[in-house]
Amino acid sequence: MRGNDERTGSLFSYVDLEVRVRQNHPLRTIRHRVNEALLALADDFSALYSPIGRPSIPPEKLLRPMLLQAFYSIRSERLLMERLEYDLLFRWFVGIGVDDAAWDHSVFSKNRDRLLEGDIAVKFLGAVLAQPRVKKLLSSDHFSVDGTLIEAWASMKSVKPRDGAGEPPENGGGRNAEADFHGQKRNETHASTTDPDARLCKKGKGKEAKLCFMGHGLMENRHGLLVDACLTLANGHAERVAALHMIEPHADRPPAITLGADKAYDAEVFVNELRSMKVTPHVAQNTSGRRSAIDGRTTRHGGFVVSQQIRKRIEEAFGWIKTVAGQDKSRFRGRDRVGWAFTFAAAAYNLVRLPKLLVVPI
Repeated sequence: MRGNDERTGSLFSYVDLEVRVRQNHPLRTIRHRVNEALLALADDFSALYSPIGRPSIPPEKLLRPMLLQAFYSIRSERLLMERLEYDLLFRWFVGIGVDDAAWDHSVFSKNRDRLLEGDIAVKFLGAVLAQPRVKKLLSSDHFSVDGTLIEAWASMKSVKPRDGAGEPPENGGGRNAEADFHGQKRNETHASTTDPDARLCKKGKGKEAKLCFMGHGLMENRHGLLVDACLTLANGHAERVAALHMIEPHADRPPAITLGADKAYDAEVFVNELRSMKVTPHVAQNTSGRRSAIDGRTTRHGGFVVSQQIRKRIEEAFGWIKTVAGQDKSRFRGRDRVGWAFTFAAAAYNLVRLPKLLVVPI
């Protein structure tokens, strides 16, 4: 018998969000890890707020929807709040009731500077990795490092001479007149008026130059989790400098650790610096027209081949951060804000991986 198409809504209803979310949903494991990490940061959050005045929206309730924004590729805070308005799963994860109203999207802009000042993204990444069950997954001996370009939220037309001599040409064409900058080092003489921290950079020969930052990640080789992440200005030395900075806290302890990297890191100064830190440089050899800094002392060991195979997994992390978490082209301006978003996306990537790595149910 055909049912009647009648509306079943009523004036009063009771919805238990805990029942609505299935027991094997991946977000259950993720929420448990997120809540433990946020609890560990309680003192850091308290230090960011005045002890007097009207209570604010808890920072924990701001960070949870920002994680959902990365998980579900939501491109703006406006759409995030719209989703939070009607999605019961989102409300359950964030920790608000069915009858609670979603916030205005501007609360994220107003509180982002406070979270940036407290370096919460780095601390949140560390708090997730410091949990006992997560810490058991991490390798303490073998790491890989790499860098990736993050396109800045700025147009090429915003690039002007630093000395202010950017008047339109007299031969016509206005602001969009044709110009040939081939072979010029414009980063030394020009800067973007939209985002002065962005630098012109290209992925390789024959590729177009874009205004970019450079994101860096340090991965442990056992399960491919990111143990550190940072963002720098885009230049030819940024990858090696960032790699030394990120591996230093793990170095100089027995047994000697290894660091896998691609041939862009094959520089004598970098390799010697790693060896002085008692880090074995498993760096791919760059033999294109010059002598490699990596010789038989390193390549003769089987571990070198293994490191070269595993180090490529860091591209999976960068691919997720840029494609799913939306960091391929940043929505923010300035190195600090772009770096905060990149590091927070790295923490979100680890959280996405944990439900499958933590086989035992919570």
